[in-house]
Amino acid sequence: MTSSHPTTSRRSILKTGAALAGAIAAPAVLRGAAEAQEKILYVNTWGGGWTAAEDEAYYKSFTQETGVQIKAVSPVSFAKLKSQVQSGTYEWDCSTFNSAELIQADKEGLVEHIDWSVVDRSALYPKGGIFKDLAVVTAVLSCNLGYRKDKFPNGGPKNWADFWDVKKFPQKRAMWDRSYTSIAFALLADGVTVDKLYPLDLNRAFKKLDEIKPHIKVWYTQGGQIDQLVRDAEVDMLPVWGSRAPQLIQSGVPLEMVWEGAEAVATNWCVAKGTPRAKLAWQFVASCAKPERLAKFCEKLNYAYGPIDPRALDFIKPEFVQSMPTTPEHAKIGFFHDADWLAEQLPTLRDRWSQWLAS
Repeated sequence: MTSSHPTTSRRSILKTGAALAGAIAAPAVLRGAAEAQEKILYVNTWGGGWTAAEDEAYYKSFTQETGVQIKAVSPVSFAKLKSQVQSGTYEWDCSTFNSAELIQADKEGLVEHIDWSVVDRSALYPKGGIFKDLAVVTAVLSCNLGYRKDKFPNGGPKNWADFWDVKKFPQKRAMWDRSYTSIAFALLADGVTVDKLYPLDLNRAFKKLDEIKPHIKVWYTQGGQIDQLVRDAEVDMLPVWGSRAPQLIQSGVPLEMVWEGAEAVATNWCVAKGTPRAKLAWQFVASCAKPERLAKFCEKLNYAYGPIDPRALDFIKPEFVQSMPTTPEHAKIGFFHDADWLAEQLPTLRDRWSQWLAS
């Protein structure tokens, strides 16, 4: 569900306003429109519970501070980032991308570098609050193996090897249509340990993926599909985003989350290259790193995310900390991607993935 708004007219209004900046007789209606657009920032988001949490933790606070209205646009898409930078027509100004995608985006000239005239470096967490001068890091999220407990009366899968075991677990499956995530899960299913995942052995991974492909009912692309697939019992097990699980469980869905082999990903706030809203976007991004707002974001997502900044823990009840992906116990059995290696391989990897999926 991609939100629509008058991006083209916004850009034309801004350009026209600049051209007539010195004209005493500039039409009042044009000046008013340009001024109104200065009070709107378009933020790219994943939708669903994620966007609702951002709204409560980030959007409303920023609007109260600045008077700037936040308009959410979903879903997050690297392809959309590339197309809007190339066309010069912006549907959104800032977004969150994972580390490997950010490195690739920087190489292709698709993202701004942090504007330190706007962002206060001293206010950020010094041991991880900045990613390569490209983004402000806030939280860590996970993608876990999840399954409906009511469909596994004798106990469900404990790891990705079990997910691949269609004889022991013949229940219905779905997987995420994201290349490097599914490739990592395939390697874990084939016996690779989390500390030996990289460099990814692509031939080994695709051979393992060949085994499971005939048994995948749905290759989902958006978070909302996870909710529908699990809630309606269309499938019985699948990779589940940490942001979706709490809402499903609270709504009565008998969902179990497995931490072994969980993918951990940092949320990196970045700004699209060339957007005329860059300074305002960096102002918003910096505001998202405030510890109390980060804590509220985690709270609104039922603590399925862990803050990168430990100062946020002062605003979180201790009993909730253990459910986060950043706990030592969970970190030990999960994995982060090697962003530098992955960034080099992403274009080739995506092409191979698309061809494999279509074959």
